[in-house]
Amino acid sequence: MNRITEAFGRRKALIPFVTGGDPDMDMTEKLIYTLADAGADLIEIGVPFSDPIAEGPVILAASDRSLRAGCTADKLFDLVRRARRRTNIPLLFMTYLNPVFVYGSRRFMENCADAGVDGLIVPDMPWEERAELLGDCAACGVTLVSMLAPTSAERVRRIAAEAAGFLYCVSSLGVTGERREIDHTVAGIVARAREVTDVPCAVGFGISTPAQAGEMAALADGVIVGSAIVRLIAEHGVDCLGPVREFTRGLRAAID
Repeated sequence: MNRITEAFGRRKALIPFVTGGDPDMDMTEKLIYTLADAGADLIEIGVPFSDPIAEGPVILAASDRSLRAGCTADKLFDLVRRARRRTNIPLLFMTYLNPVFVYGSRRFMENCADAGVDGLIVPDMPWEERAELLGDCAACGVTLVSMLAPTSAERVRRIAAEAAGFLYCVSSLGVTGERREIDHTVAGIVARAREVTDVPCAVGFGISTPAQAGEMAALADGVIVGSAIVRLIAEHGVDCLGPVREFTRGLRAAID
């Protein structure tokens, strides 16, 4: 049983997202420990990219700050290696196809495995083209997480039937970002997925308050929170650990 499966087996999963290298590499490492201590079950680390088409303005700005500060994939691999000395929490990279191909797909997956990255989320990869990465992921023991969107329609069951780790269920159309209301059509996506798979379903995109997290946890097996945390990091900079800790504890309490 891998770390992702174990995490979902314990309770409803809280999955926070941070942009790697924002505000700097040292703080990203500290944020991993802070989030784990505050109740996270898995952590997504965004690999900064110049054209992250799925991201809204908050994460887009964080990616830009990180790149300007000199963050690279190799520095993130080293960060995960350091983190693995202190924590066993599942760590996932969220990235795009271009950085993986430029780096070299097999080399990227080998470094993921060597560093201790458990899984990969690639929002600009169509499910029909997953073979571009799936072979290298499987060879290196890295879980390739599939995504379901409100537009997936009749593809939901096909995608869910071949899913591994967990299914990332996108709650609404558009890019990432905090939203006042979450579209409950995601409940139908989760229900259709569960007809064909026991792989856990986690809901992301737009969840920004403890109340919303609790609401989505009632529908799914996990909740993903990104922009709200990245915004706190942007607002507080190197003093962000306290605010992020308290916000994460609030999410955890609401989910429980």
